[in-house]
Amino acid sequence: MPELSTGFLAIVTAGFVVGVVVGLTGMGGGALMTPALIFLGVGDAATVVTADLTAAAVYKTGGAIVHQREGSPHLQLAKWLMIGSIPMALLGPYLIAWLAPPGELDKVLKLSIGFALLLAAATYAARLYLNLRSLRGGGHLGDSDPAVRPLPTLLVGALGGLLVGITSVGSGSVIMIALLMLYPGLSAVRLVGTDLVQAVPLVLAAAISNIVLHGLDFAVLIPLLIGSVPGSILGSRIAPRVPQSVIRRGIVVVLTMSGVALLDKAGWAPLGAGEDETHPMLVAGVGLAMVVLVPLIWGVLKRLHGLPMFGAPTVAQLEDPTYRPGIVGMKKVDEPH
Repeated sequence: MPELSTGFLAIVTAGFVVGVVVGLTGMGGGALMTPALIFLGVGDAATVVTADLTAAAVYKTGGAIVHQREGSPHLQLAKWLMIGSIPMALLGPYLIAWLAPPGELDKVLKLSIGFALLLAAATYAARLYLNLRSLRGGGHLGDSDPAVRPLPTLLVGALGGLLVGITSVGSGSVIMIALLMLYPGLSAVRLVGTDLVQAVPLVLAAAISNIVLHGLDFAVLIPLLIGSVPGSILGSRIAPRVPQSVIRRGIVVVLTMSGVALLDKAGWAPLGAGEDETHPMLVAGVGLAMVVLVPLIWGVLKRLHGLPMFGAPTVAQLEDPTYRPGIVGMKKVDEPH
């Protein structure tokens, strides 16, 4: 019983912390929860993915309802995303189980989740870079009702659905960056609202498919819900008073370190600790490199676009949909010499 109590409290704590982060930033649900549960050792990868998807279907619904009431989602976009994502979310768990060698499903899932985490971190960086290019080009004209491009939107949904069905990662980060690239004029509130609305049936379909295939461990799900639901509510309420850009940059570092650690744990050849072990110094080195090198690389990218390496526009300004260039920092660059 002490072991059960300790495990229960550990899952509640992990769920609460991740729920707060999701409420604060709107990102990182499956990308943070899944590796956290795997590293806690509460079950194999399939058990963790199934419980995480089921919990996400619950706490994402509240956010989607709020956005629906505010009228922010683009329902036509959400419809085409769902047409692509739901069938692939249902198919994904069966596809990976069929492709995995006998007895190696857990290893294949850990590898898949590790790569998905690195992809999620990369999409955040790509989103900042797209915002930077948009500002240097004068910004995109806002378009609250862009013409829907059915085929590419459906393909984005299909790829996102496959990723979520297999790993539980990507319903927010990966699909959102694809939408930003397809519809650059879509306002931030409509982008988030559309992503939330399509994410609910997507995550629900992925959860159902995983439950049918792997079963559902209520010993993991119940404490996960107990922690994550109040955590997400608290995060949403304190979000206006917290510097989200700092938290999001921290999430990218954590996602990268978690992705490397899972690949290491699964025995991926270039890293390859294997047998459920990791190289702690390697993972710590990756985190340190992210903290030190990424700001320098970001400064070089800004410089290549004719901006100061440091200063405006800052990461926080690039994430602010109300920010406009020409007042601070960028005005000096744009003036004739």
